[in-house]
Amino acid sequence: MAYRSLFSPNFTHFSSARPISHHLYYHPYLSSTSLQYNNIRKELSFPYVASVPYQPINVDYLEGEFSGHGVTFEGIGDNCVAKMGLDNGSTATLMLPSGLITSYKAPMWHGSTVELLHTSVSEGDDGEAVIQGGVSLALNYEDDNEVPWSPSTWVLRDIRGNSKDSIKVELISSDTDNMVETRHIVTLGEDILTSEISVTNSNSSPLQWTGSIISHLTVSSPEATYALGLEGSNFHNVPPFLSNFGIIPSDLDEENDSEIGRLWKQMGLKGFFSGLGQRNKKNASEEEMEGEEDDGYKQLNEQMSRIYTCAPRFFTLIDRGRRNSVVVGRDGFDEVYMYSPGSSHEIYGEYSFICVGQSTMLKPIMLGPGEVWRGSQHLHNPNM
Repeated sequence: MAYRSLFSPNFTHFSSARPISHHLYYHPYLSSTSLQYNNIRKELSFPYVASVPYQPINVDYLEGEFSGHGVTFEGIGDNCVAKMGLDNGSTATLMLPSGLITSYKAPMWHGSTVELLHTSVSEGDDGEAVIQGGVSLALNYEDDNEVPWSPSTWVLRDIRGNSKDSIKVELISSDTDNMVETRHIVTLGEDILTSEISVTNSNSSPLQWTGSIISHLTVSSPEATYALGLEGSNFHNVPPFLSNFGIIPSDLDEENDSEIGRLWKQMGLKGFFSGLGQRNKKNASEEEMEGEEDDGYKQLNEQMSRIYTCAPRFFTLIDRGRRNSVVVGRDGFDEVYMYSPGSSHEIYGEYSFICVGQSTMLKPIMLGPGEVWRGSQHLHNPNM
């Protein structure tokens, strides 16, 4: 098994753990042939994961339409890799049509660049590549009829900027009736990677949505990693989000005697969109479910899965093993999700990461007809 930013001619996408209808947004660079990919992860005893059909991408069209601006395109089987690069050495890699950001390399104080994202590449049942981790969007919408829809196929809409200052790549995803439009703008700056989303409700009825921008940040080990700046923030303990590209240890189950394992038992095994708003079940005590962070320099060596509320807009993750740090910021989102797989695993291995997410899971966002919501996440590199 390989980790971080690796690619294979085949690519497997995971949809939400709860089967939902995914609709394709057609575009000139999508050809008419549709392929189904097997995405069963035998090592995980989690709920059913539905497969998603993707349209093969016309890389020549992308090169002709969006060439320049510091972005290059490369075909990977029926998918495409968009590589963003700045003159100062900062790079980011984005996969289409899944929208998964698989790499963010940032220049460091010692003169070289370092990968800040954690991506796992493994082999599926039929020999296809299974890619997880990185930065992804996990969003779920419901209208008055309680019909769910989640964007899973993204179309490249525009590229702006240049390799000297910054590069913006704009993606778009819409349902078949074009009633819900989601835009994802990925901006690579000299010392920052920003993921900005906007949700537009073009329907005549209100729209409710929940979700998160989920980032897997690579570390030497959770034991050597600390969160700085969360002291005084209220939190809710929750089971780990089972998102499309989330990495969850295979030994994390209901028999686990950790804090997370006890939550599995209390709340029942749930998918990402399985009703975190109903988390306060009668058999779960308030003491175990909620609390206030009392550590301003919190070591992340224990297994934990929390949503922080009233947290500062910016906090810092420090990895003493790799001698670097990442400042995580947000706009628009009120919640911060944080997951640590703990330090019982091999250092610099598959589970050497900390997952952070700017989320709206505890309190869904309501959008009236014609309204637009915007929010963003910032991964700032202070190590230059």
